[in-house]
Amino acid sequence: MGTTHDRTLGWGTRSVWSGEEGLYYQGATQVPVVHSVTFGYDDLDEWFNVAIGKKPGHIYSRNTNPTLVPFERKIAKLEGAEAATSFATGMAAASNTLFTLLKPGQRVVTIKDTYGGTNKIFIEFLPGFNVDVALCDTSDHEKIEAEIAHGCQVLYLETPTNPMLKVVDIARLSRAAKARGAIVIVDNTFATPINQNPLDLGADLVIHSATKYLGGHSDAMGGAVCGPTDLVQKIFHFREITGATLHPMSAYLLLRGMKTLELRVARQNENAQRAAEFLAGHPKVDAVFYPGLRDHLYHDVAKRQMRGFGGMMSFSLKGGFEAVKRMIPRLRFAHRAASLGSVGTLVGPPKVTSHVELTEAERKAAGIPESLIRYSVGIENVVDLIADLDQALAEA
Repeated sequence: MGTTHDRTLGWGTRSVWSGEEGLYYQGATQVPVVHSVTFGYDDLDEWFNVAIGKKPGHIYSRNTNPTLVPFERKIAKLEGAEAATSFATGMAAASNTLFTLLKPGQRVVTIKDTYGGTNKIFIEFLPGFNVDVALCDTSDHEKIEAEIAHGCQVLYLETPTNPMLKVVDIARLSRAAKARGAIVIVDNTFATPINQNPLDLGADLVIHSATKYLGGHSDAMGGAVCGPTDLVQKIFHFREITGATLHPMSAYLLLRGMKTLELRVARQNENAQRAAEFLAGHPKVDAVFYPGLRDHLYHDVAKRQMRGFGGMMSFSLKGGFEAVKRMIPRLRFAHRAASLGSVGTLVGPPKVTSHVELTEAERKAAGIPESLIRYSVGIENVVDLIADLDQALAEA
């Protein structure tokens, strides 16, 4: 569905209403969950026209499903995109997009600081398909631009990055990529469309792990890619054949979560800023990584391209991994678990969460210390979170 930002509306209004225009089954005010795998037609001509995309409708839920449509419309509108398509997981969105756009003999430029599963695609899977991968130091924009100038078909970025919260200048690197005719993809999972819209900064495609902030309750998995209709249609075709389809019940849960997206993200932005400032002054904390801090390497870039600094941070402890092992179990208000973006705070070291797929040597090469803790701030009262961090650090 073609769409753009309705800039006259606030983000809360868009989160609730976007993509859900019109009445549903028998006047229902909420999107129905359609579990049917198949959709029948008495008229063979109509069936054929729906099957070839000449008429709207559904044939088979591996391809399209009525519950998925409003989810795709909503994320497209929040990102200001012409179209969006959905996936079973965020990694399905990332992998399907890359394998749709890259062919043997082509080249992709990316950064070292990507989510561990994404990094595996670049260092293990794409080279096996004879795709040349240029992995660049995330903080060295000149080096990234130089690699782009050598030629590439795709530039893949993630900002803020997982788990070091580095910030990439989307507008600057998009200009360099467009000059070489490359397609720019940005993983916007950490920022969310509430805090950042990469398409407005020059990107072609935006990827989300909807499992995280979009859903917001750690109870549904999903992914999405947003962008111009022609590119999204190509990616959708790859997905409908390879089969990484979002389940209707998950689409419903993600839609329900997205209605409170602005409320949750605003609270998480505020909580993370205050928690990061507390940790930055703690004697047992070695370093804090959060773009809202003034001494963050790319604070100025983040301030320019983001409306809020997000609910994700990481910090390293003096005393190494042994200190991490002592501190984390003592936290009262944090689930010791993988994932992020939930209403409840989530905590864990990258070696067992975001970058468990990587070896210790690979994490070291990516600049991820073993003493690092990834901290996804929830919507709890921040005074309670800070007190909890303080008592846990006292025992570390």
